[in-house]
Amino acid sequence: MAFFISGLSGNWLVFFITLANAASMSWFGYDQGVFSGVLIADDFKHWFPQTNDANISGITSSCFSLGAFFGSIMAFTLGDKLGRKWTITIGLIANTVGAVLQVSAFQFPQLIIGRVVNGFGMGLTSSTCPVYQAECSKPRVRGKLVVVGSLCNTAAFCLSNWMNYGLYFTGGPLQWRFPLAFQLIFPLVVASVLPFLPESPRWLLLQDRHEEALEVIARLSGKNVDIHDPDVTAEYLSIKTTIYQERKDRTPVMDVLLFRDKTQNFRRLLLSCGTQFMQQFSGVNALGYYLPTLLEQSVGFDQEMSRLLTACNGTSYLGAAFCCLLLIDLVGRRKLMLYGSVTMGSCYLIAALCLHEGEKDPAKKKTMGAVTTSMFFLYYFFYGTSYAKVPWVYNSEVNSLGWRTRGAAAATATNWMGGFIVTQFTKIGVDNLQWRFYLIFAIICYSFFPIVFCLYPETSRRTLEDMDEIFIHNSSAFVFGDKSLTQRERPQLFVEAETRRVEDGAASKVGEDVVDVKTPQVTSHVENMA
Repeated sequence: MAFFISGLSGNWLVFFITLANAASMSWFGYDQGVFSGVLIADDFKHWFPQTNDANISGITSSCFSLGAFFGSIMAFTLGDKLGRKWTITIGLIANTVGAVLQVSAFQFPQLIIGRVVNGFGMGLTSSTCPVYQAECSKPRVRGKLVVVGSLCNTAAFCLSNWMNYGLYFTGGPLQWRFPLAFQLIFPLVVASVLPFLPESPRWLLLQDRHEEALEVIARLSGKNVDIHDPDVTAEYLSIKTTIYQERKDRTPVMDVLLFRDKTQNFRRLLLSCGTQFMQQFSGVNALGYYLPTLLEQSVGFDQEMSRLLTACNGTSYLGAAFCCLLLIDLVGRRKLMLYGSVTMGSCYLIAALCLHEGEKDPAKKKTMGAVTTSMFFLYYFFYGTSYAKVPWVYNSEVNSLGWRTRGAAAATATNWMGGFIVTQFTKIGVDNLQWRFYLIFAIICYSFFPIVFCLYPETSRRTLEDMDEIFIHNSSAFVFGDKSLTQRERPQLFVEAETRRVEDGAASKVGEDVVDVKTPQVTSHVENMA
């Protein structure tokens, strides 16, 4: 098996890279879904009666996100030194230790430590996996392949919800310990594949490991593709020239923070963090961790029906994720975020008004509860086709090569801190605000529309090196007036810029010690990227 994987190239190599990333992201989704059922298990409440208090229940759920925040910070500071593979490996080890601590817990402190350690590992893997996938993928399928990882995240989330429902009828420790133990399957998949996969070619070039980078580019390009192939040479030169230019134009950190650098790294970091902020403050974790509780408390269903509806919701959410897989490159990132902000906000608004009407007139409570439940289902569909996937793709694309790991890690840290805040205060908010709690999320979701419309450039169909061109030639924060920044198709401006990069790299003998540089074949590579 090891020899088979290490000798692969082309689509099969991309497949196994995608498999490793998908299994890592599946663990992320599974853990998000499984704990909603754990919290309401009778045997769990017997061993941890503290969780009957809303504040303690909140911290038990949200400490996972807090641990993930610190894992993302580690990825921010050490990710470029460790490399993509080693960062993911350390994250998986922490995940495994945290999962074992939770499964074997009989004391509340051990449970909390297990949640934090598990979250720490998840912060490392969730920051790095999309970047690793994006850096090993061609522009025409990059969005789809990053979404595949996120799609597996959703599939595992769906699986955990159905497992929670199925185990409801068993009772005893099996009801919550088995679901927590089941997640240990995911590291077995990753551990069997990841050690035999190549490092990201862009990270290798950042470390000046030119020969290895060129070999990986050739392997990713197809079976029996030589390192002297013109397309391989052109891609190598394009990446290498971009790194050279970034290093030449590197400015002090203070200038970056004051937006004085040519490629606007801090603006790009804020945009990637913004997508993850919007994802979390759309309220997804408020429903993800507490949907069974909300269906019991806000709508009035019993525990069995709440679990069943949560599992059905997970299934429709999975269907929405498949829709996003088809739409992400077909429609583009901007349009999906714009559509998501309007539709999600509308779902929350209708749910809040229905709950309010049910409170005023008890005779209508059952009907209004049914409408509210349908709005929760619709919310997950609209979220699944927009903000569930787009932020992970966007923050793996928009940052410069030198800042890609840090940008993705900062964005993921924003995601986890947002998740911590939302999860911590959801139950308290529902207890005190009732229907008004959902109205808050409606207003927040609607506010995303003008932010995305005005500030977010399209990244679909662009090479990762095109991102520098976007920000070098657009110093203004506003993008809505420039068609080249908002259209889905790759602008001719970027095609011409890549041609110049390759020609400049050849003319200046960039990488001449590694490849036999020839400039006439540049056009074929540029056409393949478009």
